[in-house]
Amino acid sequence: MGKRIFVGALVAFVLFFWWTHRPVTHGPGAVAPHPPRQAQIQDVQGFSHKEYRITPLAQFEGEARVLGRKRYRSGRETELSPVDFALGWGAMSDERVLEELSISQSGRFYFWWGRELPIPEETIVKSSANMHIIPATDDIAKRLKKVRKGHVLSLKGYLVKAEASDGWRWISSLTRTDSGAGACEVVWLEDFSIL
Repeated sequence: MGKRIFVGALVAFVLFFWWTHRPVTHGPGAVAPHPPRQAQIQDVQGFSHKEYRITPLAQFEGEARVLGRKRYRSGRETELSPVDFALGWGAMSDERVLEELSISQSGRFYFWWGRELPIPEETIVKSSANMHIIPATDDIAKRLKKVRKGHVLSLKGYLVKAEASDGWRWISSLTRTDSGAGACEVVWLEDFSIL
């Protein structure tokens, strides 16, 4: 009898975990049609956060589809950014395109590949990015844990540079057309919602 209860509880837990972490689907069509907006800022004062100096480089906001999410538990960057989101907009928020691509994240990078690309490579590059998310508050950090692959997010914050007293630096990309090392956005996230 005890074994049946244990197995039943285990099955219930697995089903609950799967249900609350399953990807969200939307059907065909771009669900985040426009690229994120950013505006350069002048003479902005930096501020301290967790023994780091954060300097805003550009205002940043927009809507994007979550192509993947990766939680990190080790590495210096984790002190600031516990999660990366691979985000897509335009063609890279369209399920018909995403069905033809495989997407993964590792080592603070986002990777995509396909046997035959459904759209040109340059469109993939300019319509998606890996973003290192620095939550501005504990509440935002808590809410980020509920974000699933496929969710469409509205994001608001800043692209930033983070620096430590020992010379360590982490600087956001400020363009949507780069790829490879240094191409990720470092986002100070002040607010977000799941659309």
